[in-house]
Amino acid sequence: MCVSANDNGIHVYEEVKAAGFDICAEELESIVEGHDVKKLKFHGGVDGIARKLHTCTTNGLSSDNKLLNRRQGIFGTNKFDEAQVRSFLVFVLEALQDMTLMILAVCAFVSLIVGIVMEGWPEGAHDGLGIVASILLGVFVTATIDYRQALQFRDLDKEKKETSIQVIRNGYRQKMSIYDLLPGDIVHLSIGDQVPAVGLFLSGISVSIDESSLSGESKPVMVNAENPFLLSGTKVQGGSCKMMITTVGMRTKWGKLMATLSKGGDDETPLQLKLNGVATFIGKTGLAFAVVTFGVLVQGLFTRKLLEGTHWSWSEDNALEMLEFFAVAVTIVVVAMKNDKALVRHLAACETMGSATSICSDKTGTLTTNRMTVVKACICMNVKDVDRQNTASSFSSGIPDSAVKLLLQSIFNYSGGEVVVNKEGKVEILRSPTEPALLEFGLFLDQGERQASKLIKVEPFNSTKKRMDVVLELPEGGLRAHTKGASEIILAACDKVINSNGEVVPLDEATNDHLNATINQFASEALRTLCLAYMELENGFAPNDPIPLSGYTCIGIVGFKDLVRPGVKESLAISGSTGIAEAEESTDVIIRGRSVYKNIKKFVQFQLTVNVVALIVNFSLACLIGNAPLTAVQLLWVNMIMDTLGALALPPEPPTDELMKRSPVGRTGNFIRNVMWRNFVCQSLYQFMVIWYLQVKGKALFQLNGSDSDLILNSLIFNSFVLCLAVLWKFSFFELC
Repeated sequence: MCVSANDNGIHVYEEVKAAGFDICAEELESIVEGHDVKKLKFHGGVDGIARKLHTCTTNGLSSDNKLLNRRQGIFGTNKFDEAQVRSFLVFVLEALQDMTLMILAVCAFVSLIVGIVMEGWPEGAHDGLGIVASILLGVFVTATIDYRQALQFRDLDKEKKETSIQVIRNGYRQKMSIYDLLPGDIVHLSIGDQVPAVGLFLSGISVSIDESSLSGESKPVMVNAENPFLLSGTKVQGGSCKMMITTVGMRTKWGKLMATLSKGGDDETPLQLKLNGVATFIGKTGLAFAVVTFGVLVQGLFTRKLLEGTHWSWSEDNALEMLEFFAVAVTIVVVAMKNDKALVRHLAACETMGSATSICSDKTGTLTTNRMTVVKACICMNVKDVDRQNTASSFSSGIPDSAVKLLLQSIFNYSGGEVVVNKEGKVEILRSPTEPALLEFGLFLDQGERQASKLIKVEPFNSTKKRMDVVLELPEGGLRAHTKGASEIILAACDKVINSNGEVVPLDEATNDHLNATINQFASEALRTLCLAYMELENGFAPNDPIPLSGYTCIGIVGFKDLVRPGVKESLAISGSTGIAEAEESTDVIIRGRSVYKNIKKFVQFQLTVNVVALIVNFSLACLIGNAPLTAVQLLWVNMIMDTLGALALPPEPPTDELMKRSPVGRTGNFIRNVMWRNFVCQSLYQFMVIWYLQVKGKALFQLNGSDSDLILNSLIFNSFVLCLAVLWKFSFFELC
């Protein structure tokens, strides 16, 4: 499907024409992404493209679903191809590729063959089938946890990327998800917005675009009628504009880039790096214990046969014993090597915040609601409270009409905000928090003076100069410059002021001190201040001339209040109690980060304890009595308890405010600290003593006799081993970490 521009005219494929359009997606992509001015002119410029897209640059697209679906079918949606969540079967196959499970599978196979040959079916298959059952259960539990996590992270990522933008449809401004945009949509952009799709500039003032995300060039690009091309993924660095969407989704360079990036892998988190060190230590220790345990058991068998005088005679039972020794040794390695990294996936930022000792937080929108309101104003040297419950005339009393008119002119003629009527017929103010507050103040005072003047030149607000300037051609003739911005900067640019009589008088030192004192008083009341001033341009002004930076007449100063968010006071108190400088929503992030860290530490302590007790019990008793009390199958079930039940029970515990009372742990701090070692040693000693006592005195204690006494005692030891963990958990032993 294509449009080709040539000397003979334009060829449009039938499906495009049948849908009611005179240009196709490929042609639009080549025009805008290729910055092809020649092709743009060939199609009649921006207005010509709008006609061929069957859209209105004033009223936008129709909201008729049938028409929108037809448009979507031809031009596509504004969504990017993202890596799909893998199926559950893929997670099962990944879990099966674990080296430790492969070792166990080999052991299970050998155990099945030898057991069936030696003891027949089904008695000889018990150990082998037990190992197989443990493997399958571990695989499916791990795959289930990973699959659910993948779904949760997909939903979280989708919510994070959801962004709304101002769009005109059916003649009304409305917020809409960027994913619902279609070619032909009319979008409003202002400072800080990301361009949501490829499009063309319609109208705007001093628009500069940061294209570094695509080109790598840091120098901003000026976009205007001569250079109307706007690319998806770039950011508005200055000014504001109205654009028409032409290309969306995967047809854009940004869409293709995002699709490529979504296929990338995940870097290891700080906590994973620490856990890798712990896992390596456990693995090496487990391997050493396994080798020594196997050696001790084999040595015990040889010693026994030497004493019996049968060291040259080996039976099938001896071979089965050797196989059991080998299975125990391999299982010890498996238990020690198991390391579940998925527990801390995608939590790098949260972990880092959990280690924070100082937070520098932007007050506006973080500690506050980001909803500004004008509550005080100093107009014509008179400081007044702005009470919306009173009439505008009560506020304006004592202020000359000429000064009120100048104030309204300064407010309404070029603002970063805009007064619009939404589709419910209500007046709505759009844009940054400060501008709507100023416009609301203007609407409150409006006496029918909100007449538009012709804009000659505009220099929009930016964070460097902290002011915005505009030159107007007045309806009655003449030129006037208005400026507004940071109070100290605008007041320094003034040499005159309007007094209480409405007269323009020189700004002497006493008056200047009075206005500065007013600014400081507003600031001491936690108000944000803005100064407004004007200048008569009696010598004329050309659009290419710079707007004057000084010589203005001060109209007044307004004070904005931004209400503090609920819970800020309490959060700051909690943060201060632990030495953290400043926080509000950040406190929640810190608590979550510390919760992650604490829960993982609890899980690792749990793993270490189970590992060490299992290893020491088998090793020590193998050395003393020549027999390992925990069999290979039982060790695998211990492994199952650690990696599945422990992972499900310990890490998901919800965060609590009590975590803020703990001292932060730095990124380079030791993961296993002294208190963990203490807990780990005490718990290991407790469990070891219980298991040792049962092994030595168990038969007498429970009066076990007969041929199956060893089997019963073995089961008692295993169940006691698991019960010890439950007892410790019941008394919240792990809370001490």
